[in-house]
Amino acid sequence: MSNLLVNTRDQQFVLFEQLGIDRLLESDAFNGFSKEDLLMVLKEAEKIAVNVIAPTMAEGDKVGCTFKDGVVTAPQCFHEPYKKYTEAGWLCPAASPEVGGQGLPSSMAFAIVETTASANYAFYMYSSLTLGAANLLEVFGTEEQKNKYMYKLFSGEWGGTMCLTEPGAGSDVGALKTSAKRLPDGKYLITGTKCFISSGDHDLTPNIVHPVLARIEGDPAGTKGISIFIVPKVRVKEDGSLGESNDVATGGIEHKMGIKGSATATLNFGENGQCTGELLGKEREGMKIMFQMMNEARLNTGLQGLEMASASFERAVVYARERVQGNDMLAGKDPNAKPVTIIHHPDVRRKLMWMKSHIEGLRAMCYYVAYCMDSARIAPTPEEKEKWNGYVELLIPVVKAYTTDKGFQICSMAMDVFGGYGFCSEYPIEQYLRDEKIATIYEGTNGIQAMDLLGRKLRQRNGRNIENLFNDIFGNAAAAKKVAELAPSAGILDDAARACFDLAVFLIKLSKENTAAAYLCAAPFLELFGDVVIGNFLLGAARLCVDKRNAIYQAKGAGTAGEQYALCQEDKEAAFYSGKVASAKFFAANVLTSVKARCEGIKLCDTSAMEITEEAFSY
Repeated sequence: MSNLLVNTRDQQFVLFEQLGIDRLLESDAFNGFSKEDLLMVLKEAEKIAVNVIAPTMAEGDKVGCTFKDGVVTAPQCFHEPYKKYTEAGWLCPAASPEVGGQGLPSSMAFAIVETTASANYAFYMYSSLTLGAANLLEVFGTEEQKNKYMYKLFSGEWGGTMCLTEPGAGSDVGALKTSAKRLPDGKYLITGTKCFISSGDHDLTPNIVHPVLARIEGDPAGTKGISIFIVPKVRVKEDGSLGESNDVATGGIEHKMGIKGSATATLNFGENGQCTGELLGKEREGMKIMFQMMNEARLNTGLQGLEMASASFERAVVYARERVQGNDMLAGKDPNAKPVTIIHHPDVRRKLMWMKSHIEGLRAMCYYVAYCMDSARIAPTPEEKEKWNGYVELLIPVVKAYTTDKGFQICSMAMDVFGGYGFCSEYPIEQYLRDEKIATIYEGTNGIQAMDLLGRKLRQRNGRNIENLFNDIFGNAAAAKKVAELAPSAGILDDAARACFDLAVFLIKLSKENTAAAYLCAAPFLELFGDVVIGNFLLGAARLCVDKRNAIYQAKGAGTAGEQYALCQEDKEAAFYSGKVASAKFFAANVLTSVKARCEGIKLCDTSAMEITEEAFSY
């Protein structure tokens, strides 16, 4: 069931059949919902995505944002859809009803975001950053700050951002120069410049609330001396109404390769010495507090990888089934053979299967992280809560980096299916490709995510997080080996997982002895780690689908291979379950078989990239 954005049938499979989020509804946190309620929400999300948001994608990209006389204007076509989107409560579906949310499980919220953001990611970014700012205030804000800012952020009445990056302090946040000076009334004078600020300025809302990292005068250098402040674009009076400008000036907006409908701004705080901010949390805890928003943003960025890939793939499938080009290879040199649609050609089939298997695995991994967040929330014991949170911490850099890297590859491969037409703006594939690329760069480049996985996440809880994850994988492979059809794929997964786990142990040791050599391997390690993780989800799905597919075959009397193939041409459920099994087998044979060899290559500890001189790169 495709709407040219996302396969809703696979969404439902992952949520209800693979993850079994029905179990969450038995808890006090979510017992107000039924499965029927959740399905209805998904259907409504699909409606607003297809009917309201998707029509803004091409026009928003074409007109982009404008900057004139210090004022930023978002695409006009965004205004009415943004109003409908926020008024219907789509900005914060997982937030508590007490703050204006729907109180849904995070796993449902991820599915909603995949659907709505795939319709136009540039549009979605305005609400995404706003939600992140609202969540910060909910956790760390005072009651006064919550009443002053939080509720209007959750409702979408005001916008929000995340202000970390500076011209001289990008990934090295500790080098920031933005300063904060204490005032007698308890507020702070904020002075400095932030750049690459998504949704930094626009006219969708009358006010924008900026969480700003800055160093209080006299505090130590580096990240330990950073605090975080709430800095509104327009000051808020005691009665909640808007007052005068808060001396937050927009220096300009970026002219970008993609996400052109999203205003990426340079913001100058306190050019006239009149910008005031309120401390959020305690002094010198800015990085600790901001990491909540950064982790949320990294998961959202990972979803961006899935969303653009999903939409590109769905359109590629439709195009391949409609585009007539060349004769069927099975016809040989028959002069009477008629041209066929390109989905009949082996190379196109291989591309579609590569995309399909990766997208299904990526979707399962992303939703699983959200399911872990839900499970931690309702965990009956501290130990159980710690275990679920451990999965989340371990997989955050993998979701962010692996999903966006593969997402970009999928968008590129979808363009290959379209051929020359895909390169032209008459089709949306070239925009998906452009919009996708930034996801590998912002919210911490994928190289930094790989360093985080190797340098921090593998060691957390003395390695128990990765041990728990790989024990799950080994258990899944062992169970799948008992299914005759899946036994070969299960053996491949088991070998790949053991090689990956051994490599993790090897790299942890190497990082203590030769840091440079270890971090040279960080990115390739994250990639094969991601391969193993989604290979595991694909095989787990196939275990469920084999039985369900066979039950349909038996019920419909399809005993032979020919009868089963014919049935899958007519029966959508049989085709779906058959396709899921095929995805697992394809991925094992075409991706997982290389993992062991890649692990051995990494263990060679080739350091030639560090040994050559800088001049040797260009001569």
